Amino acid sequence: MNTTSATLVVGATGTTGRGVTAGLTAKGYRVKAAGRSATPVEGAEPVRFDWNKPSTWDEALDGVDRVYLIPPIGSSDPAAAMLPFLRRARTAGVHRAVLLSSSAIPAGGPAVGQVHEALPGLFEQWAVLRPSWFMQNFTGSTPHARSIREDGAILTASGDGRVGFIDAQDIAAVAVCALTDEQAPNTDLILTGPQTLSYGDVAAIISEVTGRPVVHRHLTFEQLRDRWAAEIPLEFATMLAGMDRAIAGGAEDRTSDTVQRLTGRPPGSFRAFAGRELA
Repeated sequence: MNTTSATLVVGATGTTGRGVTAGLTAKGYRVKAAGRSATPVEGAEPVRFDWNKPSTWDEALDGVDRVYLIPPIGSSDPAAAMLPFLRRARTAGVHRAVLLSSSAIPAGGPAVGQVHEALPGLFEQWAVLRPSWFMQNFTGSTPHARSIREDGAILTASGDGRVGFIDAQDIAAVAVCALTDEQAPNTDLILTGPQTLSYGDVAAIISEVTGRPVVHRHLTFEQLRDRWAAEIPLEFATMLAGMDRAIAGGAEDRTSDTVQRLTGRPPGSFRAFAGRELA
């Protein structure tokens, strides 16, 4: 346990950031909870942080020796902001960085893949978390959750492709290990749930758990791209639609033992998640 230096958790009120903050504070670690509004978080020190406002960086990094990094939401070029911040973080004394990326994006790939590629050259202790699709994509105000509520349908261009959906709580648990274990992973980590499911399987489970019929509606790549582009920049929408097309081709039909190996417990199933969050 380190009670003097702090861990900076970017996006501390977000889907994984909440769990990372809670996990670190439960273990006695000092946490600076970073966000644009410096929202109070139990057990942590709130601090204002904005990727696009370098004037917020120094205060966020003061007294910090490790960081949990969530890329700027919706950016097709996160490296433009993240790499200057990470260079400043290294100068400020940060020695371990854990980056949230995606199973669909390798080192050197698009978007956050550029940050992944640079991370080992910036820090001796590091990890890149590459989770599969979040189970939380079917809750709250997400596009899938909205279409389920409004139309009783999940709309994708993934066909019958299968995905190892993972609970964000399991991602957070791995992140806490990567930040606090004596030896940093110093590698990228593919994170999945215990089984792969098609979106049709997901729709069937949600129907069973909630008692409300939900179906999987197949879209073309172009239809999904245009649907996304109504809400986010076209370049980012095209990338997301391309990920669905990759799922259709089998790119996400895999599971890993990473959650079990690092945390000592198996990852949660989608049915358990649905019972907890959707019932």
